[in-house]
Amino acid sequence: MFRSTTPGGAVRGLSQRFWQPLADGLAILLILIATGWALNVPRYFDVGFYPQQVFAAILACTLPIAYLVMPARRGAARLVVPWHDLLLAAASLISVSYIAINYPELVLLIFSRPLAVWLPGLLVVLLVLEALRRATGWALVIIIVVFLAYALFGDAIPGRLQGRAQPWQMLVGYMAFDSNGILGLPMSVAATVVIAFILFGSLLAATGGTRFFTDAAMLGMGRFRGGSMKIAVLASGLFGSISGSAVANVVGTGVITIPMIKRDGYPAHKAGAIEAVASTGGQLMPPVMGASAFLMAEFLAVPYSTIVLAALVPAILYYVALFIQADLEAARMGISAIPKSELPASRGVLLGLHFVFAFAVLIYALFVMRWQPERSALLGALALIITSLVFGYQGNRPSLRALFTTLSTTGHAVVEIILISAASGLVIGVLNVTGLSFNLTYLLVQIGGGSAVVLLGLSAVVCIILGMGLPTLGVYVLLAALVAPALIQVGIEPVAAHLYVLYFGMMSMITPPIAMAAFAAASIARAPAMATGWAAMKFGWSAYVIPVLFVFSPSLILIGAPFEIALAILTAVAGVWLVSAALAGYFAGRLGTGRRLLFGLFGMMALIPAGAFDGALWTDLAGVLGGVAVMALDYLRPAPRKSEGTA
Repeated sequence: MFRSTTPGGAVRGLSQRFWQPLADGLAILLILIATGWALNVPRYFDVGFYPQQVFAAILACTLPIAYLVMPARRGAARLVVPWHDLLLAAASLISVSYIAINYPELVLLIFSRPLAVWLPGLLVVLLVLEALRRATGWALVIIIVVFLAYALFGDAIPGRLQGRAQPWQMLVGYMAFDSNGILGLPMSVAATVVIAFILFGSLLAATGGTRFFTDAAMLGMGRFRGGSMKIAVLASGLFGSISGSAVANVVGTGVITIPMIKRDGYPAHKAGAIEAVASTGGQLMPPVMGASAFLMAEFLAVPYSTIVLAALVPAILYYVALFIQADLEAARMGISAIPKSELPASRGVLLGLHFVFAFAVLIYALFVMRWQPERSALLGALALIITSLVFGYQGNRPSLRALFTTLSTTGHAVVEIILISAASGLVIGVLNVTGLSFNLTYLLVQIGGGSAVVLLGLSAVVCIILGMGLPTLGVYVLLAALVAPALIQVGIEPVAAHLYVLYFGMMSMITPPIAMAAFAAASIARAPAMATGWAAMKFGWSAYVIPVLFVFSPSLILIGAPFEIALAILTAVAGVWLVSAALAGYFAGRLGTGRRLLFGLFGMMALIPAGAFDGALWTDLAGVLGGVAVMALDYLRPAPRKSEGTA
């Protein structure tokens, strides 16, 4: 059971053949608890629990997994679990289980500060922070420690940010037991909705759905110029919303798409960049989107369908811009289609259409039957299992063992998200208990002078800086709590404000100097990290512009009269096309500096919705007419052009 980790026997611990089954068992239990809660199983047995008891039970499974699987030094191999990590895993299981079991009695004693509350509270806060460090690094941990320090010493800060200092025994008890702390809203979303959708994604991989969608992307786009780039855009967009992490999506799909793009002749840094941008945008793309979208619905107290509809047009514009640039880059570089011999057989791909049926079931349950997102995802998962067992894909049907293994796979996959959610609860707890949320909102509005334009610019910078080095869910929780209220305060539509901070928080993933998704793609592409980051910014340009537009004209988030919405969408697509051509330096042929400037100018004018400000209708019209003119002139000019097909 125990063995040395060094030849000299200086360190001893639990060998992998013992700790791996233990971690897998906890992962399976975690998923079963979450699934049972989502399906309302306790009610059928006439058993009642506080939601926080269920969340604590899920955390009681998650923390030991983190200490069993993740070594203290990030990136190190784990073959043996040393005794101190075993001790931390046991302490996690005991302390959080104690909270889960005794929650109804102890939650009433938070402000009395008895030992029975503050001691387990202190242990859980420290254990969560250390597990978070192992999972994500120091950045988020340092931010949370700063918030906790503010809660303890906020009265020493002068000016508008002065807060109420809290006794440390009360603070740790509040964080561990109160519904505004670790067991609060982020944990609620992670423990129900996020787990259900990641289970759906794991089943998709286990049943061959991942291969089907990659094959479908190859079949649909491989025959056109730059097909490998377009395959990356489609495949990463499909899976980005389910993976829950831009970096995880880059790693998961990039190992296939990036070498394919490089083989076609693209520079390595551009191959990594387009994969990073496509993977990042997946979490902005309905109907599934990422974990942040579900949390946004909870923050705004609106149905998830409202968030999906609002995010639809901006996400489409994001991918239209990326797709057009991929096509024009291929034309400029003279890159042809993928050889037919490398494309999958269309008949074989068509046999996998039952995977689309599972998505259709999910969407029907979500938007027609109005089921809760977690129950919709589980219904979609059930449809996926049944159709896969009946039809299979490419002659392969999943075994029952493989399907059962997805429970363990999903349990391990959600550990990081649950840890981030628990830690995010610490931030929300500090904001609530100290009054910092109100003070910071007031300060941002004051600095912005009440001007929406100034505040938007300031918020964009804050979003990108705060987001650097942080996982997606952690980024959104921080921004939704710190920045979005200030935007709402100056009259911006609440949904637009939250989407704005989500977009700019997500853009930190591809914005140097710390662009995690771009750097992950660079490592796969074996390209310079900063060059990949700057190329990613160029490919993802629309995400820096579109949020500003929908803030000033909510027609782009489907708020307004039907004619206004239709006009805004059509002119925005034209604008995206023009600006993308300017950035690629190619339309019908290569564009000189003057033509690129004209394309860019008319494109930006067309992008501005007619309802953005008084007179915007005329700038919109001028942009569209001017754009049509420069496009026509470029097509009509006498120049040798290649005749590859486009898509």
